[in-house]
Amino acid sequence: MILNRQKRVRVALPPLEKFARQVRRELRLDGREVAICLVSDAEMARLNKTYRGKQDPTDVLSFPASEEVASRRASSKSLGDIAIAPMVARRNAKRYGRTLPDELRILILHGVLHLMGYDHERDSGQMERRERLLRRRLGLE
Repeated sequence: MILNRQKRVRVALPPLEKFARQVRRELRLDGREVAICLVSDAEMARLNKTYRGKQDPTDVLSFPASEEVASRRASSKSLGDIAIAPMVARRNAKRYGRTLPDELRILILHGVLHLMGYDHERDSGQMERRERLLRRRLGLE
């Protein structure tokens, strides 16, 4: 499920929802759900400050579901939530020579990998290698 809670950047949700399903299949998440919310730069900056202690908005943040929360929701197996800032994504897409839809797909993939426990800030390149492989498989490079 993708919620659009920002108004500055026009985003076509059906293709992103289709891609999110494709990512879940590719990663064999077996019915685990991911909620994705598109937020404004101001909201992303607030989230980034609250959860990471950083002032500026970032492109994507992931919030894994705790086992306790997941077990209380017997009918819904939630992997977690992802927040994406389309304004930041649009700036990054321009900088990297990509389209906005491709940049948003990359951020969905990146966010899901974080929900699965990958952490590029602490690992020895495992997340980056996995993401590169998946980008090729999913037609993003």
